[in-house]
Amino acid sequence: MKKLKKEDIKQEVFDLYDDYAHDRIPRRLFLDKLSAYAVGGITVGSLLSFISPDYVKKIQVRQDDPKLVSEFISYDSPKGGGSIKGLLSKPSDSKGKLPGIVVVHENRGLNPHIEDVGRRAGLAGFISLAPDALTPLGGYPGTDDEGRELQRKRDRNEMLQDFIAAFEYLRNHPDCTGKVGVVGFCFGGWISNMMAVEVPALGAAVPFYGGQPKEDIEKINAPLLLHFGELDKRVNEGWPAYEAALKKHGKEYTAYMYENANHGFHNDTTPRYDREAAELAWKRTIDFFKEKLA
Repeated sequence: MKKLKKEDIKQEVFDLYDDYAHDRIPRRLFLDKLSAYAVGGITVGSLLSFISPDYVKKIQVRQDDPKLVSEFISYDSPKGGGSIKGLLSKPSDSKGKLPGIVVVHENRGLNPHIEDVGRRAGLAGFISLAPDALTPLGGYPGTDDEGRELQRKRDRNEMLQDFIAAFEYLRNHPDCTGKVGVVGFCFGGWISNMMAVEVPALGAAVPFYGGQPKEDIEKINAPLLLHFGELDKRVNEGWPAYEAALKKHGKEYTAYMYENANHGFHNDTTPRYDREAAELAWKRTIDFFKEKLA
């Protein structure tokens, strides 16, 4: 069987996977369409395996990293799903209070990759909380396909309340300075944008390729740092109107469009990962939080 490389995969395959991962086409149709690209020694199975996430080999910061205190906690979300589980992380050598970051998962619950991102935020000098919005349904079920199926069963505005409650939990945590920002990816990017609208005290928001709010943009107080992949046509089509509204209302924002990067370019567990763009975007994110949450 041919060993696949990223350059072997046509852009249409990444676009097709994006449609499937965001519930725009069912699995059977996804596999049927994927078969059109199984040529020249490439099988459907090898294509599917290649574009699917690899959580075993790609973890950057282990749960037992001695430089971290990282543990699962539960907090109350009275307007959302009730008791919500989340991964709380902070540097093990921290002496005083730290600014906080809420880390928001994609449309599949708190999978190992987003847990890893939460720990990365902790290592960067913050107290981070990565909630699992699937908690009321039993939590992330172990696979992304099952996670997406579960997340479809929850109302996204109710999930928004779960992450707003996470902000309040962090803001009042004894190890937090009270300055709290949010970073989110895909669905979590939409949550980050919406928290900027809904939470007046939010210190900063960093949506990665997230859907945009359509109204109440004048309510935004938090400075925004927005990351987009150039090839992510679905999300990008909403950006011009959002940017126009931000400008109209005099909001503080910085946006970056990463050349030749796909939706999900920050996720290093799939071949959509773009190392150069991801590392630059993450450095900009941490620098932004250090400035705005100081």
